Amino acid sequence: MNKELRIKFVFFGTGDFAVKILEILYQNNFVPELIVTTPDKPKGRKMQLQPTPVKLWAQKNNIKTSTDYTCAPPSGAHTHCYDLFIVADYGKIIPKEILEIPKYGSLNVHPSLLPKFRGSSPIQSFILSGEEETGVTIILIDEEMDHGDIVAKSEIRSTKSETYKELEEKLAEFGGKLLVEIIPQWIDGKIKPEEQDHSKATFTKKITKKDGLIDLNEPAEIIERKIRAFTPWPGAYFFANKKRIIIIEAKIENNHLIIKRIKPEGKNEMNFEDFLRGNRNIDWE
Repeated sequence: MNKELRIKFVFFGTGDFAVKILEILYQNNFVPELIVTTPDKPKGRKMQLQPTPVKLWAQKNNIKTSTDYTCAPPSGAHTHCYDLFIVADYGKIIPKEILEIPKYGSLNVHPSLLPKFRGSSPIQSFILSGEEETGVTIILIDEEMDHGDIVAKSEIRSTKSETYKELEEKLAEFGGKLLVEIIPQWIDGKIKPEEQDHSKATFTKKITKKDGLIDLNEPAEIIERKIRAFTPWPGAYFFANKKRIIIIEAKIENNHLIIKRIKPEGKNEMNFEDFLRGNRNIDWE
């Protein structure tokens, strides 16, 4: 635990964004006493149950995990079981009565400059928007989605060439470092949270597989953004000869989209030029 500050906290998280934040907290001696993550899910062709990235990290570092949270004070006394909850990339709504349990409330790390890009796909939505500035926001969670008062914010400028995974890792690193910086100040009461300007809120939607379908007649810039936003999942794809073709890599030259690498359905990744040479008569869909 941090030498200057000893707190008991629970971390709620599921995916890679949360893992990066956990690792930074851990490196700075902020070690959760419990990690709450979502249940194992079936994956792969055999649909075998697989633990979440956060659960794997917790097991590696010998930290207790659970798929839910309950607090039972001794002898029914009204006391705080933990000082703080930290939530990042959890993927589930946490009931208000749970959020209010810790002494210093529940903080959420969200990968956008709130109130912009609230919801489940802020990074993909930012890339698709073509905007240049993004960042991370730490809020005091309330019962509405990404609605709580702002505790801290850090801005970064996108290179406009980053894929979803690259930007996710960068934002997670910023979020983790920001948490390490502000947790002591938050506990000491030195930070006064500020209400979001809800009139400027924008909202994102859950990404589905069909969102990756692209129209090759769209402007090159729009397609290129979709490729970066939807890699690795669901993948930006089109159909040729009734087969799904996922675009792995592309670039824009002289306002034209140059497709470099693809993954045809049922085949290995390959150069697009090789695909064209091997398929003289293509039924573009």
